[in-house]
Amino acid sequence: QVQLVESGGGFVQPGGSLTLSCEASGIAFSGTDMAWYRQAPGKLRESVAVITTRGTTNYMNSVKGRFTIARDNIQNTVSLRMLGLQPEDTAVYYCNKAGARVPQDYWGQGTHVTVSS
Repeated sequence: QVQLVESGGGFVQPGGSLTLSCEASGIAFSGTDMAWYRQAPGKLRESVAVITTRGTTNYMNSVKGRFTIARDNIQNTVSLRMLGLQPEDTAVYYCNKAGARVPQDYWGQGTHVTVSS
């Protein structure tokens, strides 16, 4: 069965950085485009960054130049390096296959990121 375990969240001040990690199992990881999503309080879940099986990346406009998604097809992990964090980045962050749907698809517990002074 699919299992996605996100980690690395925390509390940081504006301008700070965090690196999130996701361990995936139960999927054909190397053949799956992966993504990081986030859901802020009271808002819909949104796609933050996508990485294809070939390593091509795409980012939502507000995080371009600050966030970097990467994948390790040996360890079956996907990471999100986040620099220059701002209060508007505060959210629960999830990893999943690209194009995952809420609530139809399985989702992990996510990892909380809080950016505040």
